[in-house]
Amino acid sequence: MKDGKYRVLVLSDRPVQYFSPLLRRQAKHPQLEILVAYCSLEGAEAAVDPGYGIEVKWDVPLLEGYDWVSLADGETGARPGLFSKALWRLVRHGNFDAMYVGGYYFREAWSAMLAAKLTGVPILLSTDMHRLKSFRVESKFMQAVKKAVVGHIFRMAGAVNTGSSGATAYVKSLGVPEDRIFLSGNVVDNDWWSAHSATVDRAAVRSGWNVPADAPVVLYCAQLQPWKKPLDLLEAFSRAEVPGSYLVIAGEGPLRSAVERRMRELGIAERVRLLGFVNQSGLPAVYSACDVFVLPSESDTFGLVVNEAMLCGCPPVISDAVGAKFDLVRDGETGYVFPVGDVDALAGILRTLLCDRSQLERMGAAARERMKAWTPEMNVSGFVRAVQTAVAGRSSDRKPLEKSAVAPAEKR
Repeated sequence: MKDGKYRVLVLSDRPVQYFSPLLRRQAKHPQLEILVAYCSLEGAEAAVDPGYGIEVKWDVPLLEGYDWVSLADGETGARPGLFSKALWRLVRHGNFDAMYVGGYYFREAWSAMLAAKLTGVPILLSTDMHRLKSFRVESKFMQAVKKAVVGHIFRMAGAVNTGSSGATAYVKSLGVPEDRIFLSGNVVDNDWWSAHSATVDRAAVRSGWNVPADAPVVLYCAQLQPWKKPLDLLEAFSRAEVPGSYLVIAGEGPLRSAVERRMRELGIAERVRLLGFVNQSGLPAVYSACDVFVLPSESDTFGLVVNEAMLCGCPPVISDAVGAKFDLVRDGETGYVFPVGDVDALAGILRTLLCDRSQLERMGAAARERMKAWTPEMNVSGFVRAVQTAVAGRSSDRKPLEKSAVAPAEKR
């Protein structure tokens, strides 16, 4: 520690609209000095997002309020890759007390973790996974292999931050000691969402959609990907048969044409509004102008869109495969949980809610109230405790490191 602060390297795949507000809070924390290393600047710079299938540049600040450095090639924008000398030098000679790796799914993370292990720099990991089995891994053999590999990765970490109580239980099942697990919570910038939601002219937004001001409105806000199951919602909305109701779909992806075709086949096209991709600054208006938010995914480790909806007073209805079910959605109070793939169950929930305006209002208020205890401050506190634990548990024979190899001019 220097001046009572832990110097932490945060290795990230790319700037993320959810994570940047947390980085700004970490940078202000009296016990932290962070440097964020990005392997790519996609998102902060325009690039094709594989999930949406279109070019995306987020319209909120992603690179402000904290020190960062880009490891991508300055001319081509190419990622540093698995054998990046710059990344290796940064980890080994950056004089860091700990290194946080934002996921182990990108190749540079493996290089960084190897450099950290060889140098004696404690590693922090995080996860919002709440179950081993996913729609991508089905066989028992593959699950056993996955458990062995993933378990080894998490057990070598000095500390693990988890995004939900379900994720905490999952990490424990992998053999990670309980005193190295910290529930930080998957969060968004609560103040930003609440403030922007409060300024929304609900009637004006609906008028722009050509939707009556008093109509019951269901919202889907996610990528149009198979595992998000937007077609299930179309089916359920049709079966609910609530007179005068509308379905708003905000998102893009490979299922766009399938969604358009199916809504025509079901005879509900006149009551469906396809907004396409909506950038971050436009989302508070979308949530606030709707009555119910539905996320029917067959695999969603958490679903931060649930946080967003709740902060805007739009109660969520989610499948039981969505990780937010553990801590945010209290059945019948702040929202509803239904069995993934059960279209009739979803239709029944929609039929009940859309016909009861008073219940919608109660649940919207309860959703906002729940979010008062699921905050960025909670997340940063958990991160600090994880850093403290990881540093305290590092090997006592760690070799002294050189001063930071990151020249002041390279920092942003």
